[in-house]
Parts: sequence; C-alpha cells; structure tokens
Amino acid sequence: MYFTSIISFVIILFIQHTYEQDQDSVPNSYEIREHSINRPYPGVFSTGSSHWHLVGNTLVTDRYIRLTSDSQSKAGGLWNMIPVAYPDWEMHVNFKVHGTGKELFGDGFVIWYARDPKLSGPVFGYQDYFHGLAIIMDTYSNHNGPHNHAHPYISAMVNNGSLHYDHDRDGTHTIVNGCEAPFRGRETDTLVAIRYQNDRLTISTDIEGKNVWKECFSASDVHLPSHYYFGFTSATGDLSDNHDIISVHTYQLETSEQRRNEDRKNIIPNAPGAEAERAHTEDPSGSGWSALKIFFLILFLVIVCLGVGIGAYYYMNKRQYHRARFY
Repeated sequence: MYFTSIISFVIILFIQHTYEQDQDSVPNSYEIREHSINRPYPGVFSTGSSHWHLVGNTLVTDRYIRLTSDSQSKAGGLWNMIPVAYPDWEMHVNFKVHGTGKELFGDGFVIWYARDPKLSGPVFGYQDYFHGLAIIMDTYSNHNGPHNHAHPYISAMVNNGSLHYDHDRDGTHTIVNGCEAPFRGRETDTLVAIRYQNDRLTISTDIEGKNVWKECFSASDVHLPSHYYFGFTSATGDLSDNHDIISVHTYQLETSEQRRNEDRKNIIPNAPGAEAERAHTEDPSGSGWSALKIFFLILFLVIVCLGVGIGAYYYMNKRQYHRARFY
C-alpha cells in the first residue's frame, strides 16, 4: 500500500511537470536558465552570485516576487544582470495583478529589455528617455479624453533615448502597437509571451486559463541591439495594486548564421511603425481661461477704465479753468 502511494505520487508529479513543460516549451529553441526564474525564489537570491537583482520596495516570498504591494507611493524592480548575447529570443512571464480597488487602481508594470538596468524614474518605476524596449502592462487610464481602447492595455514602446513617455497621456503618441487584455484580478494564471525574431516583435497572452496563446499584436521592422538587460518594474502613486511576478522563462530562438555573425551591439533601437495618434482632451488646468484669470482680467480692465475716467475728468476741469481765466 505504501509503495503504491509513492508510485501514484511520482506519477502525479511527472504529469504536472510534463504539463508545465508543454505550457512553456517553444519549438526550435532552448531555455536560457540565466535569464529565467522560478520557485523557490529564496534559493535564487540567497547567494551573492545571483543573476537577479532586487530594486526598491520589491518583496520576495515563497509564492511570488512582488514589485509593489497594494499601497500608495511604492516602487520596485527585478533585474537580470546577465546581458542578452543572442539576437532572437522569447520570454514567457507568469504574473498576477490584483488588489482591493474595484474602480480605482493602478498603474500596472513594465517588462523591459533595456540598456541600463537597476535605474529608477517616473516610467512605472524606471527612467524616462530610456534605451531599448518596454512592454507596458497598463491597468489605469490617466488620459483625460476618451481612449480608442479600454484598460488594462498592453503596448510596446521602442526608444533610442530621445523619446519622452507621457504618463498623463498613457504614452499615446510613442507606442508601436497595443491591444486590450483584461488581465487584472483573474482567478486563473495570467501569462504574456514576448517574441523577438528577425526584427519582428510579437506579443501573445494566455489570461483565460486555457493553456493557449492568443496573439495580442505584432510589429515588423523593430530593431533592437544585443547585450541589453531584462527587467521588471512597477510604481504606485495615489492609486495602487499588487504587481507580482510568478515565473520567467526565457528561450533562445533559432537564428540564421548570417544573423548570428552580425555585430548587433551598436544597433540603435528603432521601430518605424508607430501607432497613429488619437485625439485627446487637454487637462482642465491647461485649457481655456480659468475663473481666476478672468477675474484678474476684469479687474485690470476696471482699473484701466477708472484711470482713463479720472484722467479725463482732471483734464476737462483743467481746460475749463484755463478758459475761465482767458475770458
């Protein structure tokens, strides 16, 4: 009986392991362990030679790596410190975004392929005017006018250090492409796949627990150099959420010999096919005349009129005085 129980337990573990392999496997590729992370996490961060580095308020438990908790004014990050030497790759990220907020929550997190790791700043906890690729998992609309899409929203931005990410406009005019993806607050596992091969970027999701990838969007002519770093960051302000990374599996994809022999270190990140601009409403503070401005304008006009009136009154009196003396 005891032997039978052990055999049954081993079979269950084997089936579960096979299922996980089927879920994460990528044809014509092999996983790069240095760029992957999975439970148990304490073993990953217990040594000084770890390939992963924590930033800010990031919290590690036995179940998740929490970039930010559901609290205001938090910022955290998880960075891989081994540069990516291969030109074509695919990353699968198992994540979870959740919190107590029903209508107000935010703001989301970003998956980075960036030149400079471990920096902090205003773009979901990372620096603005960055170099590289940002996959933005945005859960809250900061845009004052109507969007052409709902949130949560997944978008891509490629930057060579010259572009500003306008957080108040949700990066409307600098994203390459995007799609709606209701990944927040799901009971099932939520996963996103980022595939970069032959200068083509493809984003897919599995957020319905069906173990099937659904393409979110793709973009061609996306040029990225090698030897950048993978990372994850998030930040909360007045709104907050839990932003958890569960696992990361990164694969080196099959590459042509010509592409392998190219010197890709000095490629300038660029993606010519930017999304068309959509109309937006200006912030109330910057549009039209405010009540205070109108008040001061009226006050100024009243003072001018009074000044002109008083001046005219004294001028007429003085003129009448001179005329009286003349007669």
